[in-house]
Amino acid sequence: MSERIAVVGAGYWAQFQFEGWRDAGSPVVAMCNRSLANAAPLAERFGVPQVFTDLAQMLDTVRPTLVDVVLPPEVQAPAVRAALERGIPTICQKPFGVDLAQAEAMTAFAESKNTQLVVHENFRFTPWFRECRRLIDAGFFGRLHGITFRLRPGDGQGPRAYLERQPYFQSMPLFLVRETAVHFIDTFRYLMGEVVAVTARLRRLNPVIAGEDSGLIIFEFGDDREGLFDGNRLNDHVADNPRRTMGEMWLEGERGVLRLDGEARLWWKPHHGPEAEHIYPHDAPGVFGGACTALQAHVLAHLRQGAPLENGARDYLRNLVIQEAVYASHASGRRVVIDEFVPPSPGVQPEFALPRP
Repeated sequence: MSERIAVVGAGYWAQFQFEGWRDAGSPVVAMCNRSLANAAPLAERFGVPQVFTDLAQMLDTVRPTLVDVVLPPEVQAPAVRAALERGIPTICQKPFGVDLAQAEAMTAFAESKNTQLVVHENFRFTPWFRECRRLIDAGFFGRLHGITFRLRPGDGQGPRAYLERQPYFQSMPLFLVRETAVHFIDTFRYLMGEVVAVTARLRRLNPVIAGEDSGLIIFEFGDDREGLFDGNRLNDHVADNPRRTMGEMWLEGERGVLRLDGEARLWWKPHHGPEAEHIYPHDAPGVFGGACTALQAHVLAHLRQGAPLENGARDYLRNLVIQEAVYASHASGRRVVIDEFVPPSPGVQPEFALPRP
């Protein structure tokens, strides 16, 4: 099968999706962006033969077999809807929608059209987390009981924090959890199973930004398993590139502890034994160890051979419910049980800095 991939958007992150399609063996045949000036460098760099400023014109002229929407939440819905209306399978960038209600509406529309909608959530596709999942499935840990991720990308200090790469980070009213920790909500679910409850405390450390940039989140999973996300974007960790893994992780079971370091190496310490490196392939080209390529190849395998699909929109909505519960926990100062949690009404945004009782 020969796919015709069309990309919508030419912002900072689009380059990584173009790389992913190229490396997955399905180069982009057309792109759309409201500014030709912004689109032209990407089109030239990746050899995209057709560039449009009108989305409907691109969809009707090119008739793509898959549309990749690489847009910020505020402008995703019209593009997603236009592709789905034409029965074209679609990938949507995260954050998925402006809020949970819009994400639910896009998901319901895709289902009404019987057309696949996938969320571009790539962290679970990093080679280190795929290897962790492989080891879990093989029984390597015995009973798995805990996970900790310490996020320290080191890009959030000072008045110019984020301006060179993603300046809109400074003005996001909900930042660390909505933009970054949601990756780990999804990854923790991938590795540990469903989240039962959360308890959160969030902070703003850099006063120049609007949202929270630091937080502690305790996750409870089934079978009495627990997780801790300990994140701030101001400090870094030991790594040549602190954004490669974004931090360090410890995955704990009855037989020992597996540690992820900043160079994407995994280290196994058996119970009462010495720590040694666990060798696995993790040097694929591309951002986050080739995670974009892996996710996009995964979607292609689903469309081509009907392989099981991860990150379908319906399944992904659970991440957004948990995200809302994290903000609610911080605001109330209380533990939130997910199955008892009622998300806020449409249009009512949570606030990380609400007074605590």
